[in-house]
This record gives sequence, structure tokens and C-alpha cells, in this order.
Amino acid sequence: MSASLAEIRNLSVSYGKGASQGFALDGLDLDIRQGRRLAVIGESGSGKSTLALALAGLLPLEAQFRGEIRWPGLAHPPMVGRDIGLVFQDPGSSLNPVLTIGEQVAEGAVRHLGLDWCGAHRNALALLERVRIPDPQVAFDAYPHQFSGGQRQRIAIASAIAARPRLLIVDEPTSALDMVVQAEIVALLEELVREAGMTLIFITHDIALASGFADDIAVFQQARLVEHGVARAVLTEPVHAYTKRLLSAQIDFSTPRLINEVADV
Repeated sequence: MSASLAEIRNLSVSYGKGASQGFALDGLDLDIRQGRRLAVIGESGSGKSTLALALAGLLPLEAQFRGEIRWPGLAHPPMVGRDIGLVFQDPGSSLNPVLTIGEQVAEGAVRHLGLDWCGAHRNALALLERVRIPDPQVAFDAYPHQFSGGQRQRIAIASAIAARPRLLIVDEPTSALDMVVQAEIVALLEELVREAGMTLIFITHDIALASGFADDIAVFQQARLVEHGVARAVLTEPVHAYTKRLLSAQIDFSTPRLINEVADV
């Protein structure tokens, strides 16, 4: 088994006080293994996005945090951009509308890799080409509103990996996209993390989508981790009743998912 990049122990996150206090995560124990692709599955409000924010150190000030997150796979406390790349559900809100695409993709390499702007420019062009943005040189000087939703998500991915992070967290990155574009984005993510040896946390409510690429699956319900294991075991021999209900509402997992059909798109 691969070594741990991060170890989460008895993590609880809550909002509000007194009678209004509600737990977003409750007593979570979870190891994030280096080089593995972990799919975090669960309904809205189950704690998936709170896990991402906690790992990135981006919980809001009003959140009450108990427990511990250790990083044995890093020699220093993690920093977003340098060690952790983030891709969110809506690239329209995560990309800055007044900065060019090139500026946004190049920024991470300047800040975290120490490249000058000429080197970062070349790096950004290579990344835009790598995520299959047509005519990267033209795209470099364009703005987010000039691209489709799927293209903006590809640009957001390029920006997130610009500093070559060890961990890439993607939070519902395909939910606003049609099925074909969803599969293309997931295939691209799988390809990128394999090439770079990154660890991936893929947050989704769609267990069928995750089934095509995940090494491991963690199932969340009502702020608790209810099942965690190797993907094949979770998908074929689920233990928890909630996981069984999720699977019963999804596709037949005995056949390949659409992702495999578009991996070369």
C-alpha cells in the first residue's frame, strides 16, 4: 500500500453556535494515499466540500475545527497553489474575469516555481496546449467569457496544476457540463495525474462517473464517512446501506463507463 500524503484524525467541522450548531464533518478519520485517485461520493450537504476546504486550509473564519490533519508526505505545511491545486464546480466564478487566461495560468509558476514572466509564459502556453485549448497563443491573451464552459474548466485545471502540486482537489468539476464534456474532463484529469504522479481527490455526487477512474472511494452521508475502500470492492460488494442505495440508483457497473470511449478525444 502506498504511503500517506495526508492523515486526517477525528476531524469535526461545525458552523453556528448553541442550538443552531450544525456539523459539516463529524469525527472523520481518513488517509489520503500518495499517487492514488480518491473519489469522494455523497449527497449535497454530506461534508464533501468541507473536506476539500479543510485540507486546503480554506475553512471560513466562523467554522469551528476540531481534530488533526497531518502531512507526512510533505516536508512543510501545505500551501494552496504550491502543494495543493484546486478546481471548483464553476470555472466562471473561479477564473478572474478581468485578467487574461495567460496571466491566470502563468501566475502560479511565477509565485511558486520562481519562474520569470517569460518562463511562465512558455509554461502557460504548454499547459494550455496540454489541456487541449485550441490555439494556445490566441487563448493566452483572451478572457474567460470568450470560452465555453468546458473550455473554462480546462483552463481552470491548467491554472491549478501550473506549480506542479502534489495533491489536486477537484470539487464537482463536471456537474454543470453535458455528459460528453463530463467524460472528456474526467479523462483529461486521469491522464494528467497519472503523468505527473499527483494524488487526486475527485468530489462528486455521481458514483457512476467516478467508477471509471477511481482507485479508492469514500462515501459520505450526513457529515460522516460511512464507507471507504478500494473502488472495485465498494462498487461490487458495498457494506453500508447508503452505498447500496446509491449504487441501486446508478448504471450497470459491469460495462465500461463513457469515459473510456472518449479518453482519446
